[in-house]
Amino acid sequence: MEYQFSERIKTIKASAIREIFKLTADPAVISFAAGNPSPDAFPVEAVRQITADILKNEPVEALQYNITEGYLPLRNYVKETLLPAIGSFNPERDDAIIVTGGQQGIDLTCKVLCNEGDTVLCENPSFVGALNAIKAYNTNLVGIDLDGDGVNLEQLEKALKTEKNVKIFYTIPTFQNPSGITATLEKRKAVYELCKKYGVLILEDNPYGALRFEGEDVPTIKSLDTDGIVIYAGSFSKVLSPGIRVGFLSLPKEICAKVVVAKQVNDVHTNILAQMIAYNFVTKYDFDAHLERLRALYRRKCAFMLEQMDKYFDPRVTFTRPQGGLFLWATLPEDVDMMQFTRDAVAKKVAVVPGSAFLPHEETMISHSFRLNFSMPSEEQIETGIKILGEMTHAL
Repeated sequence: MEYQFSERIKTIKASAIREIFKLTADPAVISFAAGNPSPDAFPVEAVRQITADILKNEPVEALQYNITEGYLPLRNYVKETLLPAIGSFNPERDDAIIVTGGQQGIDLTCKVLCNEGDTVLCENPSFVGALNAIKAYNTNLVGIDLDGDGVNLEQLEKALKTEKNVKIFYTIPTFQNPSGITATLEKRKAVYELCKKYGVLILEDNPYGALRFEGEDVPTIKSLDTDGIVIYAGSFSKVLSPGIRVGFLSLPKEICAKVVVAKQVNDVHTNILAQMIAYNFVTKYDFDAHLERLRALYRRKCAFMLEQMDKYFDPRVTFTRPQGGLFLWATLPEDVDMMQFTRDAVAKKVAVVPGSAFLPHEETMISHSFRLNFSMPSEEQIETGIKILGEMTHAL
């Protein structure tokens, strides 16, 4: 039988990162391609104790259906403690919903706000999971180039002014994936004012904000929101565990009501046991001390990778120096075939993600960059892998 697929799925390709994972099944391959937290980051013993306690004392609640909006104690913690601490929740205007990872938050936002043919703006490059979520609704996806301090404002205003039916600007302003760039406060204010001027909603994705290990915090765009135009997506994936799939949205109440209905159709509710584990960890254990441990871990690993890149990379290759998050972004000279470079790297048992995977339209756009992850590999792997890549850069 010949199967006929929906129009919205025909253009969606498998994640290049997930495909690269298949290559890295070989234990001899040093992978800088993951987007995962360090294996040393997980509070395994705490999660074990919490889970046992829940199943002993609250088994029915953990195993039964619950409300779509989320496990009430966790949802209240997000609304009353976590989000207010960063100025990203206005109780008079906003509501919050627990979602199955930040990815679902992005998908549901597009589902309730975008019609086929509407335009969504995003950074170029941007998170591949968001790009596919946006494309899945047959939208017109338009990339806006990144400068060293955030999105290019001239390009953003031009797109806001000239593209038809612009509904959302999707942005990761803090430790951006894949670039590691953090937008300045000035850029954030300008982005907010431009989107306000043209009546466009902002979807601010901030999965890495708690992982700042250098410099000063920059206020979220959501904290600047006086007009109800910012939807804020957060997650426990990078600070607790990506496997439990618990994230959250902070958004205007009217939009939240529609997201709740869309989520009911999608999965009824996020895993309740996972939500209970997250709530118990952040309220009964020293969550601040846990975050400090993560920051120290990533500070050390990022600094070590940068040190090795300074030592081994040809000076013609440039790279970002992130102040937090999990990634940095290396750019080859324009006359170098980036895809061939990444294929040659895999042949030498080192995996990176080609920059084309993060382009809004990789079939018509060109990237000379590749993404490296410093959280997963050991320092020994970092030194060996970067030395191999460095030797390759000198042979360009």
